[in-house]
Amino acid sequence: MKRTVCAAVAATLLLAGCLGGGGDDRGQVQTARAPEAAYRYPSAPKAPAGALDGRAERSLSRLISALLRGELDREALEVLAASRDARLGWSLSDVLRFTAPGPGQEEIASAFTRLTEVDIRDDPSFSESPWRSLTNHLIAWDLPAPPDYREHKARLFLALEPRWRPFFADRDSDIDWRLVSWGGVLIDDRPRGDPDPCPRGCIPALDDPALTGAAAGGWYGDQRTVFGVVVGGEAVAFPKNIMEVHEMVNITIGGRRLGIPYCTLCGSAQAYLLDSVPTGVAPPVLRTSGLLSRSNKVMYELGTRSVFDTFTGRALSGPLRRAGVVLDQVTVVTSTWGAWKEAHPRTRIVAQDGGVGRVYEDDPLRGRDDDGPIFPVGDVDPRLPVQAQVVGVIAPGRRPIAFPADEARDALAAGRTVASGGVELVADGGGMRARTRGGTELPTHQAFWFAWSQFHPQTTLWEPTG
Repeated sequence: MKRTVCAAVAATLLLAGCLGGGGDDRGQVQTARAPEAAYRYPSAPKAPAGALDGRAERSLSRLISALLRGELDREALEVLAASRDARLGWSLSDVLRFTAPGPGQEEIASAFTRLTEVDIRDDPSFSESPWRSLTNHLIAWDLPAPPDYREHKARLFLALEPRWRPFFADRDSDIDWRLVSWGGVLIDDRPRGDPDPCPRGCIPALDDPALTGAAAGGWYGDQRTVFGVVVGGEAVAFPKNIMEVHEMVNITIGGRRLGIPYCTLCGSAQAYLLDSVPTGVAPPVLRTSGLLSRSNKVMYELGTRSVFDTFTGRALSGPLRRAGVVLDQVTVVTSTWGAWKEAHPRTRIVAQDGGVGRVYEDDPLRGRDDDGPIFPVGDVDPRLPVQAQVVGVIAPGRRPIAFPADEARDALAAGRTVASGGVELVADGGGMRARTRGGTELPTHQAFWFAWSQFHPQTTLWEPTG
């Protein structure tokens, strides 16, 4: 793609305030949020089947071409709005994501209202982010995508980051492109072990960080959050502030190779066994793509460019999907450093500089995620607040169960049993683990409720008694 086209897109994104996060190496989105949980999405508009009308197809291509030049083709937008083909809402979402704030966004939102006959300005979040509001409606409605949606989307996204091409090129992938959005950063494709920050603006994975014993971990306050992992009798603590910068660690613990993604937007740290792959498949090296799916980071494998579902560990594209790779998980305990090292006195902790000579702020994100999702998530299961922390576990029989973290922790501290569906929680260093009633440990981790419930919509929710 021509450099001038990429430059035009980059300039548009800079104007939109989406690209360039300063020292945090990540992009920004508007962060003032309205209480979306109080909003009830209207009924979904009807969506036709079959091919797009020829005029609408040509107008969509024109609209994208104009955006790549940093322009808005109003005539093409008018044709799409008049088509009444609600499937085109997904394409308007993509165009809106890459349109600078101002009259253009208002015009696209108005076209969406004509297209769907739903005025999204009734949504309280619209004034903060028209794009998030529009896309939330589409996700809640679960409308089908228009024909050739992946190809149209690729034109926009590859103009920004050509290195995403392998993701779009796999026609047989299980990626739901409707749900994929840009997270404000570019791909991390640095080679394994590269200690340097991303020169182009990405979230840099941390490979084989330096570890120190607990006695040398006094630099990290006892009340600060760590993500604790125990494999083969070896315990390691990952400080939250370091994980907020890197969001991905590849490391060997207890003789096993692990990948540990931390989705800051989902409040979820997970640990995958990278050596639990089919014979003939090399242990993956995990990286952050810069893309999101319903506010969940999209991770991929460096060597094969295979995309993974970060929440489930299943390969969605590329050679690893064809090999049927689903990564096994081990438990991640969310705790405080003081409680964790008391429970695991021989634990190690990631060194203060990560082993790469970096200085980490105490709060790199500065409360960015405190007030609700800043990217589209659609409708949210109303049984808990959107950002409530839950301990999630997949019980035998593939039955998902969620335990509200604060209530479960209080119940355990009071000596009460916390159990549901044959699964019980036990305390560990200020955090919690899950096991069967027979004592077999089950992999578990904490996450925001909106994230756990959208990936496990049939989840059973434990409710405290007494």
